[in-house]
Amino acid sequence: MIFLLGVVAPVFAIVALGYGAVRFKLYPAAGVGGIIAFVNNFAAPCLLFRAMQRVDFRETFDPVLIAPYYIAAFTCFALGIILARMWFKRRPGESVVFGFAAFFSNTVLLGIPIINRAYGDAAMPLVFSIISIHGLILFNTGLISMEVARRDGASFGQTAKRAVNSIIHNPLLWGVFLGLMVNIFAVPIPEVVDTTTEMMAAAVIPAALFGLGGALNEYKVSENWQAALPISMIKAFGLPALVYLMMVPLLGIAVEVARPAILLAAMPAGINAYIFSTFYKRATGVAANTVLFTTFGGIVSISFWLWFLGTV
Repeated sequence: MIFLLGVVAPVFAIVALGYGAVRFKLYPAAGVGGIIAFVNNFAAPCLLFRAMQRVDFRETFDPVLIAPYYIAAFTCFALGIILARMWFKRRPGESVVFGFAAFFSNTVLLGIPIINRAYGDAAMPLVFSIISIHGLILFNTGLISMEVARRDGASFGQTAKRAVNSIIHNPLLWGVFLGLMVNIFAVPIPEVVDTTTEMMAAAVIPAALFGLGGALNEYKVSENWQAALPISMIKAFGLPALVYLMMVPLLGIAVEVARPAILLAAMPAGINAYIFSTFYKRATGVAANTVLFTTFGGIVSISFWLWFLGTV
């Protein structure tokens, strides 16, 4: 129990500090977007760049270790859509938002610091391998699904163009790509570049957690909480449970090897779920409440998974 608190409490303490600082006007709400932009556009790409340039592809880019995460994610995406359509009688476009909130994890802002504190640097190569294609695969799955689902959607050509454009302009993917190129071609890194990216990477965890806490002030519990609650349960418990079942009992992977992927799947719904919903102006209340519920409830759900993975 002391170990669980030692892992989770400091992380959520910084989230709470960010939330309280904005809530009580000790930090300007207008500055929160700047913090998150700094993390996503500058600091996190440096972190991923440094991670990718050191990755041993023979060990970390193993389909047997990575595929279960995404198979489970797509299963939860489909489950969220089915739940929205059949139980809550939502329109196709709104249903895609349900699915997106159920499968898109907060991998950078919460996943990296929590897993690093829980399992150390040895766990990070697998985490970075999953994160390196997380946005590429899941965001564009949501994007294409939405364009197909909504009646006023663009043509397939326009959808494909938008997907390619989102990839090209994603700083996280540029960090991954440049790191991979350095790794593959053994490009020597000048000391000034190495030191600069190291300093930038060190800023990711405190800035990301504080910014996330501040951003949570924007979300309000609305009348959509009844729909958001089951989606939150799928995200917090269903997704990691599926990853666990596929990796450990089905594939026979040792828990010590599988647990970084399982815990990454247990992370709260990412802020991108809310951004995605506001972009398309569909089911924004469900997305916002799912982010809110899974983030504040994360201290319980993540503690559960840490306990579970430490006992099996």
